[in-house]
Order: sequence, then C-alpha cells, then structure tokens
Amino acid sequence: MTTFTATPADIDKKWILIDAEGVVLGRLASIIAMRLRGKHKPSFTPHMDMGDNVIVINCEKIQMTGNKRAEMYYWHTGHPGGIKEKSKADILEGKHPERVIMKAVERMLPGGKLSRQQMTHLRVFAGTEHGMEAQKPEVLDVASMNKKNTRTA
Repeated sequence: MTTFTATPADIDKKWILIDAEGVVLGRLASIIAMRLRGKHKPSFTPHMDMGDNVIVINCEKIQMTGNKRAEMYYWHTGHPGGIKEKSKADILEGKHPERVIMKAVERMLPGGKLSRQQMTHLRVFAGTEHGMEAQKPEVLDVASMNKKNTRTA
C-alpha cells in the first residue's frame, strides 16, 4: 500500500466568493490561506497547487480587533533614508484597501515559489462588483462559520 500523492490530473479547482463585510481580518485571512493552499481537501498534497480560486468582495468593510488599525506597514524605497510607513487605517481609507487583505493572506502562506503561485489565485475587490460571474463562484459565508468571525463596531 502506498501513500496517495496528487498529480495535476487529480486537481479540481473551484471558484469561491467571500463577502468580507464585518468579518475580522485575521480570521478571514486564515480561511483564505487554507482555501488557497487546498488544505480543506482530503487529497491535499503539500508540493502541489491544490487550492481553489478565491474572490473577496467588500474588503474596505473588514473589522479589526483591539488597536490593530493603528499598526504600521513599513517598506524601503532602496534609497538612503528611504524607509516609508503607512497605517492599516490609512491604507483601508485610501486608493487600495485590498492590499491589507492581500498582505495578511500572503504572510499566512509559507514562503517560496508555490505560495507566490497560489497568491495569483486570490482576487480582492473593494466594492460589491467583482466581474467574475462567468466563473460561477460558490458563496462561502465566513461570517456564519463562527460567532467570533464577526465584530460589531
């Protein structure tokens, strides 16, 4: 008897739609990371891209517990003295609120080529319109999975 190892022919990818309105950021990111990797499937194989395609809408309406909106993101421009910083609240209120979810999910995946490939299967949109109706995504109601997933402001 041998251990089952999935091959590319065994992989069945689905499209999943998640509404992020009122959902806590960390809990949402961990569910998305699990779906992107494919760990929810019984045929999970760590070295294969087994995960589903995930669409997240209403990302500007996510919730954070405690004082996490004041946490800072840092990056460097590459020039001397080029350290930059921006808080999560500023990013959510700015042009690209989807970057907060993208960064949270990215940090929950293991580093390497495979996780970068899996991140390409994540689409995050600020509003309710996503333009992916042709893929017929299944709705995953993260808010009703656990009462701790939502937070009233």
